[in-house]
Amino acid sequence: MYKLKEISDHVFYVGVNDRQKALFENLWPLPKGVSYNSYLILDEKTVLIDTVDVCYSDIFLKKITDALNGRTLDYLVVNHMEPDHAGSIRLLRQQYPNVQIVGNKTTFGMLDGYHSITDGLYEIKEEDVLNIGSRDLTFFMAPMVHWPEVMFTYDTKNKILFSADAFGTFGTLDGGIIDSEMDVDRFWEEMIRYYSNIVGKYGNPVQKALQKLKNLQIETICSTHGPVWREHMGKAVSIYDRLSRYEGEDGVAIVYGSMYGNTEQMAETVAYSLADNGIKNIVMHNVSKSHASYILGDVFKYKGLIVGSPTYSNQLFPEIESILSKIEIREVKNRLFGYFGSFTWSGAAVKRLATFNERMKWETVGDPVELKQALKADKYEQCIALGKAMADRLKDLSN
Repeated sequence: MYKLKEISDHVFYVGVNDRQKALFENLWPLPKGVSYNSYLILDEKTVLIDTVDVCYSDIFLKKITDALNGRTLDYLVVNHMEPDHAGSIRLLRQQYPNVQIVGNKTTFGMLDGYHSITDGLYEIKEEDVLNIGSRDLTFFMAPMVHWPEVMFTYDTKNKILFSADAFGTFGTLDGGIIDSEMDVDRFWEEMIRYYSNIVGKYGNPVQKALQKLKNLQIETICSTHGPVWREHMGKAVSIYDRLSRYEGEDGVAIVYGSMYGNTEQMAETVAYSLADNGIKNIVMHNVSKSHASYILGDVFKYKGLIVGSPTYSNQLFPEIESILSKIEIREVKNRLFGYFGSFTWSGAAVKRLATFNERMKWETVGDPVELKQALKADKYEQCIALGKAMADRLKDLSN
């Protein structure tokens, strides 16, 4: 029944789209949905690369049955054990009891833990090769991109890299599967958001994985989320390379909390000053409205970050505290940091923002501004000066 997309010579797409789930990992909004990608190779041996979320196992298994057309499934390669990709393994094994599961030692510990599967395993190590007929599959370990068992599979015949979550993005595949079949512009911002939310902490492991791939001839990248990359493969790789080096674009994210509008007026003033001094890429996030997912994306995207918070019960505003914790968990590096705060009777926010930056070891730009009660002329000018200082520093780095 299913007419499946042939990615390359006898390599078929058997993934599914999820337009139902509201939150990925029960944390991150999915306004454009997400795909769970799986691939089937039909050679002398048949090989499935990863599975899909168990919620879609019925559609998934039907696609495989149709594609196999009476043949059995010889191998399942498990590049990543996260449940959105490994959730259907137990049901797959029930349907194909003799399938050999290919993975590394860490994979098999998780396979037992999640699915109680301990037999029919084919263990591989770094650069091991599995011949399946007209092609070899070569395996490369990619630990902590973004789980410890992650590995990549390389099809030497078609020069395809099956890359697990690497080079993935939020967003469903709306008809087209390969990037050349669609307008990919809608995926770039979602790729940044996906990386910063899901992979962001693991920049160094991503860089190590990229180094392993340098000498491979890769013509197609098959990730587990988003389009199959071919025509725009270079841009997808460059985004992951830049983000994993924490190299921000010229621009500033202003992240603020405000209870009664006074801290917000400080943020507006800083933004005006940035623009007045030549900065064009400015994004503003009110933490009470912007979801952390989008804030993190812009923190990874831009070199400059300016944070403002009122004092709340002698602490930071709670949603500011929350987003700073998420930034710190991801160990974001090499940002320019400015900050400001407000209070009514006892100030604590500015001091706590300073402490946060000491932990992050970022470069402090400009003088912090601390406002008591409403915004007056002297504090207005200090906010103007903070914006100018950030603008000047960004221009210095660009020259």
